[in-house]
Amino acid sequence: MVADPQECRDFLAAHPEVKFVEVFFTSMTGVPRGKRLRIHELQAIYDYGRFLPGSVLVVDTQGADCEDTGLVWEDGDADRRARPVPGTLKLAPWLGPDMAQVMLSLYELDGTPNDLDPRHVLRRVLDRFAADGLTPVVACELEYYLVDLERTASGDLQPPKSPLTGHRPDGIQVYGLPELEAIAPFLRELWATADVLDVPLEGAISEFAPSQVELTLKHKPDALAAADDALIYKRAAKGVALRHGCEATFMAKPWSDRAGNGFHVHVSVNDAAGNNLCASEELEGSDLLKHAIGGMKALMGDCMAILAPNANSYRRFKANSYAPVAPTWGVNNRTVSLRVPAGPPPTRHVEHRVAGADGNPYLVLAALLACAHYGITNKIDPGPAVVGDGYAAAAKENVRLPSNWFAAVDLFEASEVLADYLGERFVEMFVKVKRTEQARFFEVVTALDFDWYLRNA
Repeated sequence: MVADPQECRDFLAAHPEVKFVEVFFTSMTGVPRGKRLRIHELQAIYDYGRFLPGSVLVVDTQGADCEDTGLVWEDGDADRRARPVPGTLKLAPWLGPDMAQVMLSLYELDGTPNDLDPRHVLRRVLDRFAADGLTPVVACELEYYLVDLERTASGDLQPPKSPLTGHRPDGIQVYGLPELEAIAPFLRELWATADVLDVPLEGAISEFAPSQVELTLKHKPDALAAADDALIYKRAAKGVALRHGCEATFMAKPWSDRAGNGFHVHVSVNDAAGNNLCASEELEGSDLLKHAIGGMKALMGDCMAILAPNANSYRRFKANSYAPVAPTWGVNNRTVSLRVPAGPPPTRHVEHRVAGADGNPYLVLAALLACAHYGITNKIDPGPAVVGDGYAAAAKENVRLPSNWFAAVDLFEASEVLADYLGERFVEMFVKVKRTEQARFFEVVTALDFDWYLRNA
């Protein structure tokens, strides 16, 4: 679905102060990329689209070409057609008073959706639910750190000084109110910006480490819009943080001795009338919810390349850290991967706790919803819920998720179910991008190499 050109005319009439616009799309790696244009160029994008090389969808995290995909030289670096996403043309106040932004999605020249665009990959999964008269309801929670723009003398990250107290936070202080009060100027501007963007940003908490926060996005019966919200929110949080002299990082594990950044996704399923099919007087939820959990649990290992897409992602998974290490589920239990939260029967749902905040929101939702649909369709039994320590239960049963980047990509490549849901060509290209990244990442000799091997080898 592309935006009506009238949307642009209405926006320009309402905002004569806007002189520039950033147009952006999301590559496989989840990094927004695009152009900054003069405002007089915008209407043509709504009328006809903008032509961009298809190879930009399969660049690596650093923005470098991945030649193994065949979309660079063999394809002639050919253009695709980028079209605006409805409802995403908004002011971008963190960029300046005369700035706007709009999200794009890529199509082939004949108008068919590009099967490597993450938005279209998610839409493909949602079409499977729609064919069965079902609608996923999704809410996203993203954890991240605020870090000082300046490193320590030894080059390490450090929390920023509070503009109110002049102190750097230390200690965990989970759910601490003084920690939120110390970053109140940032939070106030972030909430105001989210309102301008129509992103339903809700409450904030101080998380399990100094300068780590989590804000919740309100649930939506439109998973594609929920993914848009998550992507736009991440972009805005980074921009607002810079205005406050610090940086917002969604890196999965910025500090080895502190909590990682998770991306928790809350999922339920509605019928055509809007009724929650997961609702139940039983805390474990309805049979449909258990089947969805069964699918998520059975295919969790296959999804890890998407849920944990980078080398750093795997540093986050550690027992007794609130980051799951095994495909487990339970009720009102944060030591498992799939948690059915406490609450009244109509709100029954599952919280998927595995993904890192570095995951591409579209692909994370596409993968876990594909698993849920597979479980519902095949009535997969998740087995008994874990009671008590989920880490101990996983150790006792000797079950784990892939613990490194290479094993995860191998499992993803071999998954027939995910190829069916996400598209064979998408899986093939995602694997090629990640293997290119792996080669480039491990070519670099680091200071740790010298510390461990220079004298000891």
